[in-house]
Amino acid sequence: MTAVHRRGKLCRMQTANRSVHYREAAAKVPARTSARPVKALAVTLVAVAIAALAGCASHPPRQRPAGEAGHRIAPIAIVDVPARDPQRANAVLIRAIGLVGTPYRYGGNTPQTGFDCSGLVNFVFRDMDHLALPRTARDIAALPVPAIRDAHLAPADLVFFGSGRVDHVGIYVGQGRFVHAPNSGGTVRLDTINGYYWREHYLGARRVLR
Repeated sequence: MTAVHRRGKLCRMQTANRSVHYREAAAKVPARTSARPVKALAVTLVAVAIAALAGCASHPPRQRPAGEAGHRIAPIAIVDVPARDPQRANAVLIRAIGLVGTPYRYGGNTPQTGFDCSGLVNFVFRDMDHLALPRTARDIAALPVPAIRDAHLAPADLVFFGSGRVDHVGIYVGQGRFVHAPNSGGTVRLDTINGYYWREHYLGARRVLR
């Protein structure tokens, strides 16, 4: 047998032996129970608890591509109506739009700390209209003020969202758009009520400027 043949045979033998060794080692390693599912469950429960306390949407809604594919309901027929006091409404809108880009922060209610949804609404109306509102979106929705029917919305109306009950609030600016602080990790931004997520979770509006 030549040296080349011997080397080739030796390589094959070594490869075969390693394969056996790996199989034997794999057979001896006991199956481990991953801690990841338990950790993931704990994180999920904490997130749910925070959402319940916040009174605001704390999960980032996924934005779907434009179009009607996948929508479960028809577009909301929004009709823009004039504000009863245009000067006050414009002051609210200018202040709200000027805060676009401010980071979201759970419990935040100033531009320096960031905002959650109700914190943003509270700050804008207190700063521009000296109007004190309840702290949570759900309590704001329960105010004894006129409810808006058939989505006839005026600038500075408050729009509410949720799954069965209110957990998010924003400020209507016109043309189907609203300013809000949507989710952790995001910023104050403009969205459309007929956007994929918001259309299916729209619960109505209230008019606090009278």
